[in-house]
Amino acid sequence: MIELLLEAERALSFGRVDEAERLYRQVAASDPANSIAVVGLARVALEHADDAGAYLLARKALTIDPENEAAQRLVTRLDEVMRTRGETVPEPPVEPAPPTAPTAPPAGAPDRASKVRPRRSILGRLRRR
Repeated sequence: MIELLLEAERALSFGRVDEAERLYRQVAASDPANSIAVVGLARVALEHADDAGAYLLARKALTIDPENEAAQRLVTRLDEVMRTRGETVPEPPVEPAPPTAPTAPPAGAPDRASKVRPRRSILGRLRRR
């Protein structure tokens, strides 16, 4: 996965947008929870001058990983740009959450809500995959 993401990043930096898109889509298809690939697709959409598509993809990346700083910056910047132009900022489609049964943590288990997770860099998230 990491190799494909790095190859896609390299292709995008050299202006090979179609190759980058193919690689990002390959990663996103094999790992739908990969927010880095979705941000890459948002950047590809920007290269195709599709601000609304890029915005929606960046929002999707944030639903996957709310700590993804690249997605946060894209959403903020594209929201600002579209509003400045007087364009309507698209709302992402609402996806129904799968039903889950509430479960109580086992007795003596640490309270996860009280733990604060440190922010991870993109490189740290790539290493995790």
